Amino acid sequence: MSKKFLTEVIADSAGMPVTQAGRVAADVIAAIKREIIETGRFTLPEFGSFSVRETKARTGLNPRTGEKVKVKAGATVRFKASPNLKEAALAGLKKAKRKAAKA
Repeated sequence: MSKKFLTEVIADSAGMPVTQAGRVAADVIAAIKREIIETGRFTLPEFGSFSVRETKARTGLNPRTGEKVKVKAGATVRFKASPNLKEAALAGLKKAKRKAAKA
């Protein structure tokens, strides 16, 4: 999903100009970021949840040279899909396989 896609969905659904829908999409994305920064978690019912996870310092490998490189500790955002999203994804996969088998 991209910001452009989100903008188009909002514009079509609400019947508003694309520029105004773009501002709404940007505000939604900013609100999600703000919530993740403040609480470390953001949940969309029927879609899934985003949570911040700390990563430990470790030793990595440079793929070009093969030398060992120290990687600093940090943080990453993890997404966990809701059961409803998983079911929808599975149904879509089955439908795509059936369509491919017919072709």
